[in-house]
Amino acid sequence: MRWVVTGAGGMLGTDLTELLRTTPGMRVRPFTRSELDLCDAGAVAWALRAARPDVVVNCAAWTAVDDAETREEEALAINGTAVSVLARVAADLGARLIQLSTDYVFDGAAVGPYRESAPTGPINAYGRTKLAGERAALEHGHHVVRTAWLYGAHGRSFARTMVGLEASRPTVSVVDDQFGQPTWTGDLAERIVQLGRADAPPGVYHGTSAGRTSWYDYARELFSLLGADPGRVEPIPSTALRRPAPRPANSVLAHGNWQAAGLPPMREWSIALHAAWPALLGPWGARVVGQAVGVGGE
Repeated sequence: MRWVVTGAGGMLGTDLTELLRTTPGMRVRPFTRSELDLCDAGAVAWALRAARPDVVVNCAAWTAVDDAETREEEALAINGTAVSVLARVAADLGARLIQLSTDYVFDGAAVGPYRESAPTGPINAYGRTKLAGERAALEHGHHVVRTAWLYGAHGRSFARTMVGLEASRPTVSVVDDQFGQPTWTGDLAERIVQLGRADAPPGVYHGTSAGRTSWYDYARELFSLLGADPGRVEPIPSTALRRPAPRPANSVLAHGNWQAAGLPPMREWSIALHAAWPALLGPWGARVVGQAVGVGGE
């Protein structure tokens, strides 16, 4: 089975590529940003035709949430227009596209978890551009996997920021009024491979861990894993950060479509975090990684 992974140099793309390379029967052609410009339609078409994939996983994205507020056209070119090209070319080749998306397509006002069929309503430019990519993928009969609060061993994340700040500051301020599901890229990579191999219907799937927590309680759990006092994490409201782009207060996603497709949803977030901890710490130990006095996640 032949796979193409775009955005292969990122946190999820790296884990997915490594998993595919070690899975019997899988062949993968990874493309990093420097190897394939997704905004070059001709290059995209040539690359996919040469690779002849069965499955294309698009992990590439504009992820600078605050910058997108003033550079929405640039973000849309990557998160929306480029996805339209990928979706069309993949469909023409008879390949399935798995497009990665985000909780930011929702407004965050719901009381409970968002079902896959819940009405979207992004409250920032980043969310609008990712929703455009979703629509392009679905229009061509492909899969969309929404994820959120990702952490892994190969890129920037809230978890890595906390490790660095614990080592460098006596206290850390973290927002306590935004809720979601920390999700390990290792777990998500496994689910993506399962989805690509299964005869699952096209549509939207929510690729987040089970459970629910706040950024504040997540940070306290990370401090505990480091052997540090969780009391050093101080709660603040999200309004204290004064970021250009508003964030959804509720990013908790439901997972019904996995079950409907006969595939298991991911495990509970704290169980996954404990399992991921050795790999998460491995690349950099307790080196300082991070920035910003008040931290609210992505």
